[in-house]
Amino acid sequence: MAVNFNEMLKGDERRVDSRTIYVGHRPCSASEPFIPPKFCDNRIVSSKYTVWNFLPKNLFEQFRRIANFYFLIIFLVQVIVDTPTSPVTSGLPLCFVITVTAIKQGYEDWLRHKADNEVNKYPVTVLENGLRLRKESEKIKVGDVLEVEEEETFPCDLILLRSSRDDDTCFVTTASLDGESNHKTHYTVPDIEKDLESLSATLECEQPQPDLYKSLGPENLLLKGATLKNTEKVCGVAIYTGMETKMALNYQGKSQKRSAVEKSINAFLLVYLCILLSKALVCTTLKYLWQSKPGQDEPWYNEKTQKVRDTNLYLKMFTDFLSFMVLFNFIIPVSMYVTVEMQKFLGSFFITWDKDFFDPEIKEGALVNTSDLNEELGQVEYVFTDKTGTLTQNNMEFIECCIDGFQYKHRDVNSEVDGFCVTDGPVNSLKEKAGREREELFLRALCLCHTVQVKESPEGFIASSPDEVALVKGAMRYGFTFLGLESKAMKILNRSHEIEVYDLLHVLNFDPVRRRMSVIVKCKSGDIVLFCKGADSSIFPRVRQEEVEPIRVHVERNAKEGYRTLCVAYKLLGTEEYARVDAALREARLALQGREEKLMAVYNEVETGMSLIGATAVEDRLQEEAAETMQALQGAGIKIWVLTGDKMETAKSTCFACRLFQMTTELLELTVRTLDEGGRKREERLHELLLEYHKKAVQDAPSVENSISGNWSVTSHEYGFIIDGATLSMVLNSTDSNSSHYRTLFLQICQNCTAVLCCRMAPLQKAQIVKLVKNSKGSPITLSIGDGANDVSMILEAHVGIGIKGKEGRQAVRNSDYAIPKLKHLKKLLLAHGHLYYVRIAHLVQYFFYKNLCFILPQFLYQFFCGHSQQPLYDAAYLTMYNICFTSMPILAYSLLEQHISIQALLSNAPLYREIRKNAMLRWRPFLYWTLLGVFHGLVFFFGVRCLFRNSALQDDGQVYGNWSYGTIVFTVLVFTVTLKLALDTRHWTWINHFVIWGSLAFYVLFSFFWGGIIWPFLRQQRMYFVFATMLSSLSAWLVIIVLIVLSLLPEILLAVFRKPFTPFTQQRNPVESNVGAVPSPLSSTRPLLMRTFTDESNTVI
Repeated sequence: MAVNFNEMLKGDERRVDSRTIYVGHRPCSASEPFIPPKFCDNRIVSSKYTVWNFLPKNLFEQFRRIANFYFLIIFLVQVIVDTPTSPVTSGLPLCFVITVTAIKQGYEDWLRHKADNEVNKYPVTVLENGLRLRKESEKIKVGDVLEVEEEETFPCDLILLRSSRDDDTCFVTTASLDGESNHKTHYTVPDIEKDLESLSATLECEQPQPDLYKSLGPENLLLKGATLKNTEKVCGVAIYTGMETKMALNYQGKSQKRSAVEKSINAFLLVYLCILLSKALVCTTLKYLWQSKPGQDEPWYNEKTQKVRDTNLYLKMFTDFLSFMVLFNFIIPVSMYVTVEMQKFLGSFFITWDKDFFDPEIKEGALVNTSDLNEELGQVEYVFTDKTGTLTQNNMEFIECCIDGFQYKHRDVNSEVDGFCVTDGPVNSLKEKAGREREELFLRALCLCHTVQVKESPEGFIASSPDEVALVKGAMRYGFTFLGLESKAMKILNRSHEIEVYDLLHVLNFDPVRRRMSVIVKCKSGDIVLFCKGADSSIFPRVRQEEVEPIRVHVERNAKEGYRTLCVAYKLLGTEEYARVDAALREARLALQGREEKLMAVYNEVETGMSLIGATAVEDRLQEEAAETMQALQGAGIKIWVLTGDKMETAKSTCFACRLFQMTTELLELTVRTLDEGGRKREERLHELLLEYHKKAVQDAPSVENSISGNWSVTSHEYGFIIDGATLSMVLNSTDSNSSHYRTLFLQICQNCTAVLCCRMAPLQKAQIVKLVKNSKGSPITLSIGDGANDVSMILEAHVGIGIKGKEGRQAVRNSDYAIPKLKHLKKLLLAHGHLYYVRIAHLVQYFFYKNLCFILPQFLYQFFCGHSQQPLYDAAYLTMYNICFTSMPILAYSLLEQHISIQALLSNAPLYREIRKNAMLRWRPFLYWTLLGVFHGLVFFFGVRCLFRNSALQDDGQVYGNWSYGTIVFTVLVFTVTLKLALDTRHWTWINHFVIWGSLAFYVLFSFFWGGIIWPFLRQQRMYFVFATMLSSLSAWLVIIVLIVLSLLPEILLAVFRKPFTPFTQQRNPVESNVGAVPSPLSSTRPLLMRTFTDESNTVI
């Protein structure tokens, strides 16, 4: 029997973007021309490399980085041009960096290959030519008929053809797709032959597209990645395979986020590159000035060859310039990149391992999806937070309802409520009650208008939203129990303990645009009823207006108390009207083009002229320690914006409960209600209010920035700002000439308010708000935190995205940079981990530039004493090993383990977070301090040793020391000084710090003995043979090494010894009690930033 699915699609002639699938691959007759369509196979490829392209592709990507490309050019110059240092000196460090990065990226790609193979080799059952064959998943083709058993995952996107259930339905969970753990019901395609082995059919469907919810017959489509539940087996035909499945199309790489530290590194690199070019240019110029003097260019002991004499002068000058570039190139720290990568990668484990982040309820801890932004956690200036599930628990509890304007509260018998003695059983009213019929109609609506499924026992429910479960459980309190859905029959147990059965005809699903959902059911009496529930703004315009006012009073009161409200309505449908609606719904659901628009039109048409029954109030309690967390963040100088889709009254109550708004806070409201108050055009009123609020909050008041810095006076006024989605669209999307002016005024008002509430926000508007602040003056660092799919857009838009492992699925977690179980964990993540990560990596960056300047400055000064002949001061082995071995491990250990202030002190003193804001430790002033320190140490090293060499006969036998001994003494002082400098900076000592610091110094000594104690056959010149041992045999050498180390570090030691002891934030030892008015630090923020040694911070460890 041949079935043509195209018949199901009649009425829609636009099939441009469609594909035709032959079920079972039945070939046409020999006389009929047939070209089989080509579709992709079912292989999933998420890997980036193959065995063949890994090397060239990875090298190409790595050398796109400026630093790597620069060192490659230097290496090639050393190979091609006769330079003073061996190509090994730059080639080996470069090779080390490239190799480590390639291994890391190769390992990550190998894990992706491994995951791909697990999916591609998964065994599946295919029905082919009357046989059940086992195949690998990657061999599935479009048109294959597959059999899937319970608890198995669908290997591709399927159209459901047959189910083992009697009602031709199946249940699936889509947790791996959208995070929803509820059971979704899917239906088989009607009028399909039971014998699928001999089925011959064609199916026309739309081309692959990523939207999970826009598809041909969504109730028939089983998505790859979903799992079959409560159904023994199903059969379906593959329509999208491999990289064309909706799961694969939804997999997209996140945009690369760069931290402020990376930008600072690039700026500092440019400065040091300019220093390098200047040194090379100066030395080249001085070389030819020196050689221009008679007898200097070609002395009697070093005559030039004829070839050299004939070389072009400008070519020689360019070659010499390149040679000096090579000689001084170590001022650019190539190894810093790999150290930073390792610090970020290894440092991220401390967040994962933090036991304080473990939540026993979900048995999970924190998750790090991106380690590149660790230090950005210490720079956050704005936090954008969702309300439901983030500030609140998303754990709904039914509080009360109103029916026809009469309030119903459920309380224990004989409980006292608001002065009224309630004794009338489970259904309690205050003062009066609605009629019994209206009560039962309302409770039936709660029992029928939902997508809840019964799980195991009648009291166990599962649903996509906790609101629905709360409403069903609320109906149970009043005597109506939902028993479950069987074969499209909904059963409820009424107060009389009788079972009522209703045929479920249609579900008009909830969507954020309509903000309501409906069901159409058929009663036993034959009546067809539409029950609808949704937001008041969505329901009130669609019901009889005389019914609205009594309900509106209760809805507004409940919203002000912080409850989530829903209105409930119904409508009786006549036979003819239902037939028309049923036909329109079926046609819209099978449309290939404009399906959503057609469905929306049908929904809006049928959901009119309804009768309002009542409203419900559900409480969403605050998250644990939500108020304390918000208070601490505000005390740290972080501005908090709440972006929510909820009603303004509900969201405002939450803000007061979280202490974002205080009772003394003056609220500046910019909503549709305030725009309509003046009786003028909304645009005129908007402009007037913006100017009025700007005068109040900006012109006539100190900014919040000043209050955070401690200049807030007792008489200063606090402002809070409230805006809704409709007004925000007018501000952001205005087409007139005032558009940019509106944005500027709006942003300045918000930035000068203690907190901002944006309600009735669409997901796209949340991202627009974040983008607006992110791109404002000063480019402040933004953080978005949320728990639902509607928060993904703002999480991706912000500099740092945080996902809450909540009850609205895991889309937010998967798209975030970091994920935490509860909002309260944000406090430690920012104030402790973020603070420490930033201080550590800032010190790492400044220290790397400092130690490389100390390294190369003596080499530069040495040229003035060797006729600018490009003679190296250090041996090639020392040049190569300095950054790789001798000085790399101490700074890596420091950048992972340092706690200049204890974690407890950081959590107790939120204002400490302000000290490092605005990239404070990587500004030009601290950079200049470290650069001058490097210059000072370099001068001490070189000229200190030069003073020793005024009499170079330092040995007992009168033997004179040579230039390699001179360089070795300088290098020894250098290694010991920069390592001990780091030891002085270390506040938090562990056995690892001791091991790497003293171990590095011991390794240097042992290596020098080893390197100079053997005649190496691969070296043409044994210039370091016994140099180190001979040097240490001289008492003078020992003396100068010790004196120069002490002299270099003496200024910082004296500064720490003679400075008056002071403990910053002495008045801040107790947790901050208010976000404003906190006592600021008397200590200038520049001192601890510029002097990261024995600073005042050492006294803050409590």
